[in-house]
Amino acid sequence: MEATLNVVGIDVSKATLAVCYPVQTRLQHAEVSNAKAGFEELVRRCGAECLYVMEATGSYYLALAYYLVEQGAQVAVVNPLVVRRFIQMHLGKGKSDRKDAQWLLRYGQQQTPTPWQPDDAVLVECRQLEQVSEQLIRQKTMTRNSLEALAQHPVVGPLAEQHLRQALNRLEEQIQVLEKELVTLLEQHYAREMPLLCSIPGIGRKTAAMLLLFAKGFTQVENYRQLTAKAGLCPREYSSGTSVRGKSRITRMGGGLIRSKLFMCSFSAKNANAACKALYDRLVAKGKNGKLALIAVCNKLLKQACAIVKSGVPYQPDFARISA
Repeated sequence: MEATLNVVGIDVSKATLAVCYPVQTRLQHAEVSNAKAGFEELVRRCGAECLYVMEATGSYYLALAYYLVEQGAQVAVVNPLVVRRFIQMHLGKGKSDRKDAQWLLRYGQQQTPTPWQPDDAVLVECRQLEQVSEQLIRQKTMTRNSLEALAQHPVVGPLAEQHLRQALNRLEEQIQVLEKELVTLLEQHYAREMPLLCSIPGIGRKTAAMLLLFAKGFTQVENYRQLTAKAGLCPREYSSGTSVRGKSRITRMGGGLIRSKLFMCSFSAKNANAACKALYDRLVAKGKNGKLALIAVCNKLLKQACAIVKSGVPYQPDFARISA
């Protein structure tokens, strides 16, 4: 990130953008609409040769970030928790849109935020399909629970049960269609990586597709530890002196969907995958809980996936012996 760039802090909300930008040695504040007309006014005021810093606020920042990148500006999208800790570290008091924009400007000046780049159109489309599929799965669970609750009534109305079953069938059909489209798109986009991931015992087509979507094709991953942290599978321990708060657990921060997919895969991987089986058996023999051993298998699957995609070599059960 070039140090000579002027930094512009933007607090994004649904309807408006609170902007803080430097003019010579003073800071100026402005408020523009969160729409194309507001984006154009923002660039007229601040220019394209700036670093625009904003928080990842749901989907409200996306249109602005895409527009600024198209104009040739540099954009940094920061995790809101990181900004909150930055404000706390500087003993910030009070909160308003203007103050938040100013804090974002200060963050961009004092830190080195990672430049933001828009994802490929295929990844954006696949992520949308994934989100819709998750919503339908939640609706399916609610509908199934309603059917079970209805069955407990002493009198069950046939019409109510019929409509719930029809709704459940429609949801199942829609989920299957979405999952098929999602896997097909990712197979076309990642024609090299999909067969490599599917070669790992325990990982099927759906999980391989979800892994590629989760890791963005492994193009921005330096090592498997980044993936385990992003998936919330890395262990977390809290101990200080004589104070120990419970047992060591995983963080559960990050990709809940890929974490659940990997956990389901771990049941077959502990039997079919040589390295995962050896790991699982070793941990269980040491007296570790079965669920903890399965979590370790999830980590092993992520490690194998990262290594295989990076190397381009399919899974080999005797890889350790061959490489030795």
